Amino acid sequence: MWNNILSDITEGNIRSLARCISLVENEFDGYQQLLQSLNPHDTKVLGITGPPGAGKSTLTDALIEQIINQGKKVGVLCVDPSSPFNLGALLGDRIRMSRWYNHPDVFIRSLASRGSLGGLHPKILEIIHIMQCSNFDYIIVETVGVGQSEVEIAGLADITIVVLVPEAGDEIQTMKAGLMEVADIFVVNKADRPDADLFVKNLQMMVGGSHDTFTIPVVKTVASKQEGLDILYKHIEEKSSVVENNERKYLLMAEKAFQLIQQHRMKDIDKKILMQQLKDAATKNVYQFIQSYI
Repeated sequence: MWNNILSDITEGNIRSLARCISLVENEFDGYQQLLQSLNPHDTKVLGITGPPGAGKSTLTDALIEQIINQGKKVGVLCVDPSSPFNLGALLGDRIRMSRWYNHPDVFIRSLASRGSLGGLHPKILEIIHIMQCSNFDYIIVETVGVGQSEVEIAGLADITIVVLVPEAGDEIQTMKAGLMEVADIFVVNKADRPDADLFVKNLQMMVGGSHDTFTIPVVKTVASKQEGLDILYKHIEEKSSVVENNERKYLLMAEKAFQLIQQHRMKDIDKKILMQQLKDAATKNVYQFIQSYI
């Protein structure tokens, strides 16, 4: 079954891709063997992150249009907050990208963060590796937008785009934000609002000396009107042509390897049984109880 699915994915079969993502997401039997059989691909991954309300979904929608207009194909992963009841995607960003539903060169998938503090899906790496086997020119990952903890995207993406709005605060507060350290491109969206030029100027002064080898671009956009998207896409193309040794990606891979090893070592431990055993041992020292498992 897995061989047939993988063959279909490499041929650009979107239904097989969607099915495979679901099987991996839910850890269907044999998914690990599938992952081990994947060959490395260099499809560029664009990470779009930023605080809630910055217009990430609207910007993603506008960026899809730019990519499609160049005759290229794009896969989009929208990571949403989880429902507390069934862990499914709560917002469903695909609703805001409805014009691409049936476009043959666009694939959009909503994923739930499932409580991940990094603003990403727990199996985002595996899903991206699967998507890279298909014939996309770009893969866009739009994160939840949870603030300073949302820095995992820097290790995941080849190009990290941080989206801000003019009301994001003065330059001192902006410097404190963890997001400021991970950007390859800054986008000041909703740039038709008051004081946008002043905010852009302050941001440019801050990042002028960042990333020793180059200046980080600051691009003004009004995504809802497609303004500034051509300039943004030009910067993306320029950075895509530069081969960089992304140390952040290796750090993320090491963290993922640690999680997988931890998961494998603990696969025989059932949380429900553990909870019942803790109830039964309520009068005992909890650390003595834990020591019995070690």
